[in-house]
Amino acid sequence: MVVTGTYNPYLVVLSILIACFASYTALDLAGHLGAARGLARRAWLAAAAITMGGGIWSMHFVAMLAFVMPIPMSYDIGVTALSLVVAIFVTGVGFDVISRQGASPLRLVLSGIFMGLGIAAMHYTGMAAMRGHTGLSYDRLFVALSLVIAVVASTAALWLAFRTSDLGQKLVGAAVMGVAIAGMHYMGMRAATFTAHEAQASASLDQTSLALAIAAITFIILAGASVTSAFERKRAEEALRQAQADLARINRVNTLAELTASLAHEVNQPIAAAVANAEACVRWLTRDPPDLEEARAAAMEIMKDGTRAAEIIGRIRQLFKKGTPQREWLDVNEVIREMLVLLHSEVARCSISVRTELAADLPEVMGDRVQLQQVVMNLIGNSIDAMKDMDGMRELAIKSQRAENGHLMVSVSDTGVGLPPRQADQIFNAFFTTKLHGTGMGLSISRSIVESHSGRLWATDNDPCGASFHLTLPAKVAAHH
Repeated sequence: MVVTGTYNPYLVVLSILIACFASYTALDLAGHLGAARGLARRAWLAAAAITMGGGIWSMHFVAMLAFVMPIPMSYDIGVTALSLVVAIFVTGVGFDVISRQGASPLRLVLSGIFMGLGIAAMHYTGMAAMRGHTGLSYDRLFVALSLVIAVVASTAALWLAFRTSDLGQKLVGAAVMGVAIAGMHYMGMRAATFTAHEAQASASLDQTSLALAIAAITFIILAGASVTSAFERKRAEEALRQAQADLARINRVNTLAELTASLAHEVNQPIAAAVANAEACVRWLTRDPPDLEEARAAAMEIMKDGTRAAEIIGRIRQLFKKGTPQREWLDVNEVIREMLVLLHSEVARCSISVRTELAADLPEVMGDRVQLQQVVMNLIGNSIDAMKDMDGMRELAIKSQRAENGHLMVSVSDTGVGLPPRQADQIFNAFFTTKLHGTGMGLSISRSIVESHSGRLWATDNDPCGASFHLTLPAKVAAHH
């Protein structure tokens, strides 16, 4: 006699939620595999496999408990444990294969087929663990459909696991995977036909005990995995921020190393002027009678020269300084003028004329002075490099003005070689350079700095020659809003 059952809708919903939660946690853990190596990679792989495989297994048995039949049912302990091992094993193999470098579409498909068939094997092994007064048979068509769903869901899971980055993508991916996994289970259940027969004695757990055990294990594993992943992500983000700060400092040092001769000349000027004024002061004082007014004037000039030299050295020390960013309200025009003073000798050596149009009524911006100095220095330095070997007019134009939406804009334009054809945005990629001895990091770091200040940096071609770099930053008025 065929036995029919009904579904508890609350447990059905719970099974789908478990599948989605497990999928999200597995996606989160799998994201650590790409960068991990050695023992760390094996640990993350094991965690992702246990989370995904265990979550699918847990969803399967909660869904089984949602299926209520008029005949008491229990489960064989050994076969139930075997189904869990199968789920974890096939999930781990799938994640391992697709997470390796150079994974091809063919490898993705083959891994998805292997993992899907393995999950189906877990499902039907779990079904075979059922013990009661019923026999079990299957409709081949619905079994085939359940296998197709399992393979498609597994392939999608592997594809999403290593292509999701932000929270929104992971949530959508987890929802799709969870529903697909649940769909595979319920399609497999649709394929099953139960018929009444004599009970078989077996060591087993009853449904209530099994439900409590599965629920406890599932939530402990998923919660622990989520917390571990969150701590690791926080540690990795902190390490990345430190690496970016160190890289930015190295870039500043390299840039300044290229300008050593120019900077030495820049510091030499006020020192030479101070020596000349000191000699004049001595001469005024040794006159008979001493000309105190002229000596005082010469002494004042010495003070100015010393102050100027100290300011130049101070700016250089700031750019070499290592430390955490210090945000304060800044005058962008002042930052531009400071960098023009620092690069004055290099500009003069290359016979470049400088034209500035700095708006007088610009609001202040909240930012790190050293970082913004680095951006301006990189942009001006790139313009100098683009023009120094050019014939004809060499002009550097720097303009600051108000922009839309409460922002202000700074533009650095030159009459140099211009941007590489069809690669205007690639110049901001790390290690992309058109210079013979360039590192390809200056513009990449500059864009990162500007974006960390909630701004934007981009480049355009000039007509008939040269290039312009534009950056926008939120102004003080906009920041208050």
